[in-house]
Order: sequence, then structure tokens, then C-alpha cells
Amino acid sequence: MATIANNLQLVRNRISQACLKVLREETSVTLLAVSKTFPAENVREAFNAGQKLFGENYVQEALDKIAALSDIRSELEWHLIGPLQSNKTRPVAEAFDWVHTVDRLKIAQRLSEQRPAHLPPLQVCVQVNTSGEDSKSGCAPEESLALAQAVAQLPRLTLRGIMALPAPSPDPAVQHAALRLVRTLFEQWRAAGLAVDTLSMGMSNDLEAAVEEGATLVRIGTAIFGHR
Repeated sequence: MATIANNLQLVRNRISQACLKVLREETSVTLLAVSKTFPAENVREAFNAGQKLFGENYVQEALDKIAALSDIRSELEWHLIGPLQSNKTRPVAEAFDWVHTVDRLKIAQRLSEQRPAHLPPLQVCVQVNTSGEDSKSGCAPEESLALAQAVAQLPRLTLRGIMALPAPSPDPAVQHAALRLVRTLFEQWRAAGLAVDTLSMGMSNDLEAAVEEGATLVRIGTAIFGHR
């Protein structure tokens, strides 16, 4: 049976090969291991194999895992990558290092107000719905710059960039087109003066296309932990 350590190495190899293809430094792409629905023991196994960044979709499940792994808390970085309701912002502001799914100003304001003073600013990405699917969270692309500019002004947050979940497609050309739209928005934000450095896109099935289109952080679950 493939181990998490072996899977991590295979994913890192995929990232390395994708970077090589487009002459990017391998260090320019960060691997976020998506551990949702997997137990804390699996996170610890990945940590023991050198993985420090973990993504979670569900707040309560994540809080339980963070508590279970409190002995290595200072060495882990926890990212919320699932939708965030306004009534859940306080525990997220208190427990997480990053939130990728800020899609309206109210959420950002609450996170900023509720981020404890003794912690560094919460690192955030604005989630943009580039596919137009009603089932997906995220603000509309045409509204994203104004939202990002407002979020960047909040005192206890640091705006890092943009997060997107393009609709899955088996067609590489379709994958590339969807991912290129996200990169274009990212470049527009930078041209408008926003100091953003994170393009959070790409999962197990479109990792290569995402890296080729400029992703700086890829969110990989299945290829590391297996099928849920």
C-alpha cells in the first residue's frame, strides 16, 4: 500500500517536473496538503515526512485536529480552504494561520476584528468564482479587485492573493483557459498596486496545468492521502 510519505514524494516530483517544463524554480510553488476528512494521525504522518502546510474545509473538524496535534502546533501552518460562514469567524480567526475563502467584506471585517492581538496578522486570499457555477463560493471576477482593495486595508489581516476553484475538466485546453483567467485577475490586482504574491489554484487532477499557468500554491488531497 502506498504510504503518505511516498505519495508526498510523487506529488513533489510532479511539481518539480511541471516547473521544469515552464522554466520555473521548484521553490516558487508551495504544496498545501488537503487533509479534510482524514484523521490527525494522517496529518502527523505527513508532517513526519516533511510536510508543514495543511488545508481543511470544515471548521469544527479542523479545530479538533489542531487540538489533537497541539504538540507540533508551532511547526504546522493551518489553512482554511472551505466556505466560511460569518458565525464561524471567531474560532477561525483564533486558530488558523491562513484563510483562502474570503468572498465578502463582512467576513474579512469579522476575521480582522476577532484575530487575537498576540497572534500575527491572519493571512488571507480572496476567493473568486471564475466558473460562474452557483454551487461555488467566491465573489464575481468583476467585483474582485474592489473587494481585495478593501480587505487589504483591514488591520489584522494580510492580503496575500487570490484563490479559485475552476470547474474540473478532463480537457487540458479547458483547464488552461480557466486557470489563465485566474492569473489574469491576479495580474490586474498587481497592476492596480496590490502587493499580492499568492495564486492559490490547482488540485490533484490539474496540478500541472496550474503550475504552468503560474500557481504559487497548489492544494493537493487525493494524491497524498488517497480517496475519501
